[in-house]
Amino acid sequence: MTDGIPMAVVETSDQPLLLADGLNKSYGRVQACRDISFALYPGEVLAIVGESGSGKSTLLQMLSGQLTPTSGRVRYRMRDGVTRDLTDLGEAERRFLFRTDWGFVHQDPAQGLRMGVSAGANVGERLMAVGWNHYGRIRDTASTWLGRVEIAADRIDDTPRTYSGGMRQRLQIARNLVTEPRLVFMDEPTGGLDVSVQARLLDLMRSLVAELGLAAIVVTHDLAVARLLSHRVMVMKGGQVIETGLTDQVLDDPREPYTQLLVSSILPP
Repeated sequence: MTDGIPMAVVETSDQPLLLADGLNKSYGRVQACRDISFALYPGEVLAIVGESGSGKSTLLQMLSGQLTPTSGRVRYRMRDGVTRDLTDLGEAERRFLFRTDWGFVHQDPAQGLRMGVSAGANVGERLMAVGWNHYGRIRDTASTWLGRVEIAADRIDDTPRTYSGGMRQRLQIARNLVTEPRLVFMDEPTGGLDVSVQARLLDLMRSLVAELGLAAIVVTHDLAVARLLSHRVMVMKGGQVIETGLTDQVLDDPREPYTQLLVSSILPP
């Protein structure tokens, strides 16, 4: 353990990091997700795509332990190599996962930031949560990470309220990645941003995910985001996965009529 952050076991790509097995979620007679199973491997980026109401956000909440499935289970391989069912974890263990192993990038950065404290404190707070206690090192590390997400060093003491939407999203990314998580969940990470800001943010996310070797699950309605960030795509419609495969394969040669419609209507010719 270094500065409170547990050292990861050596990752091997043949061992899944996250396993979903027969996930279902019902609200009365409405089935938001139906019989979803897949494995996510270390360093892999999976995009979950579909129109509004397809069930992709409900699925993300179940995968990240924020929503309990009606049936089925989600299992995660911990740093000690033991695979645990998320429903068996206590509240303290869940909080520990979100402080160390997991990150969650919200569409609205205000949900993932403390808007009333400085940018440096937003990043440093996550370090303190895992045991860092040297103010100078915390501030230096926060400053380094602000630079990595293209926020000027002289903005470290400004609050996120003074930041633009794109800067807030970059700050949220720094806050999530500073503890070197193994898995990051992203919920429409470029939603609501201008096209030019989206492009810059996507380039940044792609480079950081590759550099750090992160596994990530990205929920998006934008197939251009999926193409740029992900290795693999799952297409959802009506709570079901209707097509899955390598990103280029699915987007360049979709089998299902629904996927063909998505590609033709969202991606440029």
